[in-house]
Amino acid sequence: MQQIESRLFEAGMPVAALMEKVAGQIVQVVTEQYPRSRSARGQLSVGILVGPGHNGGDALVVGRELHFRGYEVRVFQPLSQLKPLTQQHAQYVRSLGIAFTAAITDLQHCDLIVDGLFGFGLDRPLAGDVAAAVDQINRWQLPVVSIDLPSGLGSDRGEVMGTALRATITCCLGLWKRSFVQDAALEFIGKPLLIDFDIPLADIQAVLGENLQTQRLVNGAAIARLPLPRPAAAHKYKAGHLLLIAGSSRYSGAAILSGLGARASGVGMLSIAVPESLRPILVAQHPEALIVGCPETDSGAIARLPNGTDLSTFSAVAIGPGLTLEAQPLVEHCLESDRPLLLDADGLNCLAALDPIKILGQRQAATVLTPHPGEFQRLFPDILAAAADAGEAAQTAAQKTRAVIVLKGARTAIAHPSPRLWFNPESTPALARGGSGDVLTGLVGGLMAQHLAASGSEDRQAVLDATLSGVWWHAQAGILAAQEKTDLGVDPTTLAAYLTPALRRHL
Repeated sequence: MQQIESRLFEAGMPVAALMEKVAGQIVQVVTEQYPRSRSARGQLSVGILVGPGHNGGDALVVGRELHFRGYEVRVFQPLSQLKPLTQQHAQYVRSLGIAFTAAITDLQHCDLIVDGLFGFGLDRPLAGDVAAAVDQINRWQLPVVSIDLPSGLGSDRGEVMGTALRATITCCLGLWKRSFVQDAALEFIGKPLLIDFDIPLADIQAVLGENLQTQRLVNGAAIARLPLPRPAAAHKYKAGHLLLIAGSSRYSGAAILSGLGARASGVGMLSIAVPESLRPILVAQHPEALIVGCPETDSGAIARLPNGTDLSTFSAVAIGPGLTLEAQPLVEHCLESDRPLLLDADGLNCLAALDPIKILGQRQAATVLTPHPGEFQRLFPDILAAAADAGEAAQTAAQKTRAVIVLKGARTAIAHPSPRLWFNPESTPALARGGSGDVLTGLVGGLMAQHLAASGSEDRQAVLDATLSGVWWHAQAGILAAQEKTDLGVDPTTLAAYLTPALRRHL
């Protein structure tokens, strides 16, 4: 963004004109979200936090325009030295009779705070009176609208630099900053909104290239990657055949839940391999699937697939939920196959006991890994320790293994060895329930099988498309279920039931 803004200014865009354009959109956000009618007095009181740079200038223009719209405005300016343009705005705002103060307590009774202390240019921790003011505002728990970033938050990794404001709404300027998809930053960002001030595409491409390596996974792109619409002459054998290997006597539910995800995916044929003792349960729960009973260990884990099982007859294989570590030989057998493969849960834990980078690097077929941070740590401890954030860790692992890596979190990172990286920008803490990942395994596995059957080859792009659309679809089902049920958590059976309504909502 610094390079892009420099190009705009060098091309002749006046800084003051850009400031007015940005501030005008922020004023629209404020007046829509916090109309004057919300105050019993008919006049909302707004505290404007002004920093020394152009972020402070943006805030002053916002304050000026809110004043003209009948809001009661008070300005907190903790630092006396301002950039020239910001100083000009401050001079004019003073001329309007708007009160300035250096005491943060003067804003205590405001209805709303507009934060223009620091944007993405912050390069040192907040300290002294500024840090004390930020902490005081956080204690008041007033609504806060932050400009570009909550003051004190790092723009890339989302780290707290000394202290940081907890915003209710953050108006990100121009292009999304990477901090908006960092798990650690979410409690400070609040509701994220993009203020698009019409950056010419040529300037974006000049700095970032034709293909952005890091992107947000948005609705349109995710839907476009789904295997829709189906051909008019489609039949089940052309809609993919997934082999799902899951479950043990200890974790029978994992097989059921991953089967629910696969069923919702629309896959043409679904086979579920489980310990023989679980076969009656799975037949009852999934009458549409082919339930394969497998020889099992004394403790009820799958020992191996039945004699004569030919993995090459399946479009894709998904393995891992509920297996236990006793299924190590089975996981190794699948890794040695030529089938596109998704590994989750104990499939990943069994892989971690090997040499993951070497094993995966030798596979000729496409591989997808869906670890949560603990599983990723077991797989790639050195990578996680050296990475700046989850996205960088996933990207490094993808390049070293030639696999698609789905590093699950509040903002899941999906990395491709190309190297390309996506973050899923929308999710819900309601998915923090045991079994949510099992549903994702079945869903992505089913989409993989469909994409691969449609492409007629072991197309790595098809596997990537299935993974991206599956991660998005899973999150959207969680969001819809939480809205209609409860934010306390959506159980995985309910989550699976909301997969179809969530997709229908967006089509």
